[in-house]
Amino acid sequence: MNPIKFWQIIKDDSKKTFEVCGQASNTNAFTNKTYAMQKAGMNVSCVTPPITNKNSSKDLIKLTGYTKEDGLYERLLKEYRDWTINSIGEFDIEE
Repeated sequence: MNPIKFWQIIKDDSKKTFEVCGQASNTNAFTNKTYAMQKAGMNVSCVTPPITNKNSSKDLIKLTGYTKEDGLYERLLKEYRDWTINSIGEFDIEE
């Protein structure tokens, strides 16, 4: 039996762009990373629709009101890493 696979789609809700990042049968890591970005104050979201014959190619996926942006996920991950590094620097450790 083949496991059900899902598309991993990240959306930048501020710029109204999206990227199809790939497909996976387990999307936990992808959605957890998106939730971490949201907790950091980033205006992002994700969708993980199942792969069907109707959307079997990532080029066929369209989101109403959004345009495709190649490299979006990498840009968002970099922003999140920068935020994380800056927030760590805000802690003062007293000895």
